[in-house]
Amino acid sequence: MKRQQVVVPGLIHGSIHGSILGLILGLTLISSCFFWAIRRGYSEQKEDRIVRIAELEIYPDQLSAYRAALEEEIDASIRIEPGVLTLNAVSIKDHPEQVWLFETYRDAASYQAHLQSAHFKKYKQQTQQMVKSLTLIETDPILLGSKFR
Repeated sequence: MKRQQVVVPGLIHGSIHGSILGLILGLTLISSCFFWAIRRGYSEQKEDRIVRIAELEIYPDQLSAYRAALEEEIDASIRIEPGVLTLNAVSIKDHPEQVWLFETYRDAASYQAHLQSAHFKKYKQQTQQMVKSLTLIETDPILLGSKFR
């Protein structure tokens, strides 16, 4: 690896001015990293997170209607509720009637607020005859990683 030495005019290598400049640049870099860590959420407390998995079986003749209701509910929850951090829906390959929902809430109060929201109640009312079975699984989060917030 070839290194290139950069010479700053008026700065004598090893001088007190060089030390002060290095200190200023170092503190600026550390401050920037700290600022961006806070902005990006890396310093948030994660132990209060609520993560749930819902396993649903949808009647095959209701799949289109169910997906439309689910899309409306997820869109409203993410857009309106600050405590709803993620809502992801997947189906089992070659078994579109088997749907899994992965839900992450900021804390227990956010989860309870979600259950009481108008859009969630509408979703439950619309889909009650479409769902053949529902299993809710409570989890203990270990690591929660995402590129998107």
